[in-house]
Amino acid sequence: MNQTDLNTKKQLPSKEERHKLFGSVDPGPRTKPVEKDKMPDLQNSREDFLFDLDAVGITNVKHPIRIHSSKKPEIQTTVGTFRFSSSISKGSKGTNMSRFTEQLEKYHNEGFAIDLFTLKKFTKELADRLEQKDAFIEVSYPWFFERKGPFSDLAGMNHADASMKVHYHQDTGYDIEVSLNGTITTLCPCSKEISEYSAHNQRGQVSMSVTLTDDFDENSIDWKSALLEAAESNASARIHPVLKRPDEKAVTEQAYENPRFVEDIVRLVSADLYELSYVEKFYVSCRNEESIHLHDAIAEITYDKTSE
Repeated sequence: MNQTDLNTKKQLPSKEERHKLFGSVDPGPRTKPVEKDKMPDLQNSREDFLFDLDAVGITNVKHPIRIHSSKKPEIQTTVGTFRFSSSISKGSKGTNMSRFTEQLEKYHNEGFAIDLFTLKKFTKELADRLEQKDAFIEVSYPWFFERKGPFSDLAGMNHADASMKVHYHQDTGYDIEVSLNGTITTLCPCSKEISEYSAHNQRGQVSMSVTLTDDFDENSIDWKSALLEAAESNASARIHPVLKRPDEKAVTEQAYENPRFVEDIVRLVSADLYELSYVEKFYVSCRNEESIHLHDAIAEITYDKTSE
């Protein structure tokens, strides 16, 4: 572009004029108060609003968090997706939504570590802040862990999806549920049985949700690692981020030696969870992304040890 071109550039209207060109209008008259104490508070209206609400709050709140792990990396920063709520009676119109995020920001400024002790403290304080009898928090996040090749010992990062739910009620205390969704390899027993050679295998997703006992000690037990082990140790083979040829040979042969249906997976994982003394109830599901079908295969188990 030469100097002549620069001198003949388009002359644009001001930014204010451009906004008006595209529909902006001048502010209208302001008649309502701007001071908080003079504004009506509809959420705190008191009347018979017909029904109690089991839960009201906010969800899909993304926020940075810190977590601890018994596997490397032992301290890591990740992104948590939160849900906050409490129940309200039919005598209240609504809740104070801003108090949920105010509480989150307070904990963030103090270095928000995602552990059960902190979440229990968080829910009790949240119930007090909301002036309600109960409060609920759920946080889901990707958990990363180091995995080495079985032969080469070369390391890489795997991840699983973890979540924690804590419900506090001033009369009954705490209910705690933790969940993990991990990825495994499964090899089809039927395919192995009927084929002259080879067998089809697939990637499986194992989802586990467990209710923990009141005396669960998170300082001595990493529930994430325990659930991951329950899933992976019962699979045909584990998933690896780095595999050299000797590793691939080892993993392939291991899968062939340990064929598993989805039905087998959920029963074997359930047996491991049943043997964990700090687990009261559990739910296990497995979904195989079939390699020779367009559909997936699923199996599920729910079990309550307290009802025995």
